[in-house]
Amino acid sequence: MLTDRQLLILQVLIDEFIDSAKPVGSRSIAKYESVPYSAATIRNDMADLEDFGLIEKTHTSSGRVPSELGYRYYVDHVIAPSISKNDIHLAEDIIHGDFFEFEEIVQKSAELLSELTSYTSIILGPEVFQAKLQQLQFVKLSSATAVAILITNTGHVEHRSFVIPEEVDPADLEKMVNILNERLHGVSIFKLPELLQTEVYSMMQQYLDEAEKSYQYLKAAFLNEQPVKLYFGGKSNMLLQPEFNDVEKLRSFYQMMDNTGELANLLMNSKNGLKVKIGHENELDDIKDFSMITTTYHLGNEQMGTIALFGPTRMEYRKVISLLKTVSFEMTDALYLWYKNNG
Repeated sequence: MLTDRQLLILQVLIDEFIDSAKPVGSRSIAKYESVPYSAATIRNDMADLEDFGLIEKTHTSSGRVPSELGYRYYVDHVIAPSISKNDIHLAEDIIHGDFFEFEEIVQKSAELLSELTSYTSIILGPEVFQAKLQQLQFVKLSSATAVAILITNTGHVEHRSFVIPEEVDPADLEKMVNILNERLHGVSIFKLPELLQTEVYSMMQQYLDEAEKSYQYLKAAFLNEQPVKLYFGGKSNMLLQPEFNDVEKLRSFYQMMDNTGELANLLMNSKNGLKVKIGHENELDDIKDFSMITTTYHLGNEQMGTIALFGPTRMEYRKVISLLKTVSFEMTDALYLWYKNNG
């Protein structure tokens, strides 16, 4: 447990560093009206905070910077989320604009977040989470071609064409449809490739004469297209952050941004509600130098997506947490109204 004085000094130090991106010294902290202590007293407390692992020295200055542990303590125990009324009104006006398409609401929300924070925002569309296979049908178009018709629990119908190998018996095609409908009913569309390569493939080997051939055209129907929809805002914003003047530090981040499958998996694993991951708390090596804050939004009673904001560990947590909560609420409300009018 920190003393009230240590808590105040930690808060001022982190607030100052977030604002300036420069190491903070005791004299700088002593200039704040809210800190009624001498520079010597502040130095002693800063030494204790360093021993606790909450702040650390830099090689280029006598000042101190927050550690990842310090940011975590700051987020969990110090800050009270805060957002300006202007930002709230702007979010309401933009997200509740006159939109004719669901995608417009989500894309505008991503752009709003990046504009108000100067960070990079990514929103994962709700269909990736909750669209589940209700029924599968195969329709032969000719002796060599067919179309797979996927019907989801949300009423979405998707058609995927593929080539039927000559060796495949029509009776096997019927068996395969039965197997798929039995094993994949109620499964998230996003999870289909994983189950096709494990459980379904195993059953096909057991019941079909030309299992390998059948599996190959299933791959053509299911594995080449994935219903992953990501909406980006401020992709280049990281280049504006002083932590990333060395572009090499950003190379892996931008490579990850181009890998929609990896990004979708990362955001799908984000649990319901608001979560803050700082630096090495992130599972992916590509974002060990970043903070990622995620929250969820809803469409109707069941569907939901994820809103993510990526920035340096020197992130404006107080503002960002409030802003994400606001955008999540406004998106959920706007999407409900859109669904009510267009569903």
